[in-house]
Amino acid sequence: MFSLKGKVAVVTGGGRGIGKGISRALAQAGATVICTGRTAAPLEATAVQIREQGGHVRVLANDIAQPGAAQSVADRALSEFGRLDIWVNNAGSAAREDVGPLIGLDEGQWDRVVDLNLKWTFFAAQAAARAMTTGGSIINITSRSASQPNPMTGQYGAAKAGVDNLTGTMAVEWGHLGIRVNAIAPGLVLTEDNSEFMSGPRAQKQIDVVPLGRLGTPDDIGPLCVYLASDEAAWISGVVIQANGASRIPFGYLAYLHKVAKAKHDASAVS
Repeated sequence: MFSLKGKVAVVTGGGRGIGKGISRALAQAGATVICTGRTAAPLEATAVQIREQGGHVRVLANDIAQPGAAQSVADRALSEFGRLDIWVNNAGSAAREDVGPLIGLDEGQWDRVVDLNLKWTFFAAQAAARAMTTGGSIINITSRSASQPNPMTGQYGAAKAGVDNLTGTMAVEWGHLGIRVNAIAPGLVLTEDNSEFMSGPRAQKQIDVVPLGRLGTPDDIGPLCVYLASDEAAWISGVVIQANGASRIPFGYLAYLHKVAKAKHDASAVS
């Protein structure tokens, strides 16, 4: 069960963090993985791991947040392998310079985050759907932030909420094509990019509110993608699966973020 042998998969942002875990899991299940991202080095490192485990992978350095980028990846899959079965929209983030209280956001901070996490996620899914045949599976990696208040990165939460909504609409509109569209909303996952933030006492405070007693890892998300991409999930479409260890953002953490936002606002007002 859950074999992806003979299938071709694309993972955007596939060289780091959650994307790395997804790329490895899909390859272990038998898929040929086209691992994409902006920077070649982490993609190559992930490819080495996959090949050492006997998997099949191609590396394609590609910035999905550029016009035509997703289409070029889909075209590569069709030209090299003659098919595209799985597309995982994992690329997305909010850069440190775009973090701040909503009242102080400028248009650039809004556009960078919303474009990457919503606009280009949609156009990547569209390119994938156009290249797929019956049995295709699109998986959007969204966030717990989509369904809860998200102080300091409100535009990120809003964009991910948009992805959740689009996931259902795409599932309805593309169902007659035999294409399934689902989403996974991870909770707090420990990755290379947030290891500093999640270290020390702060990490323990987060662990304390996770009923399963630990933060997530990229390897917690990869197997879920394998299931959603497999034939065993053939009647699963239009859903957003929460993967968070039964945790919810605690009120204390929200209060802390509100306090930080207020302090930044007050400091800005003084200056």
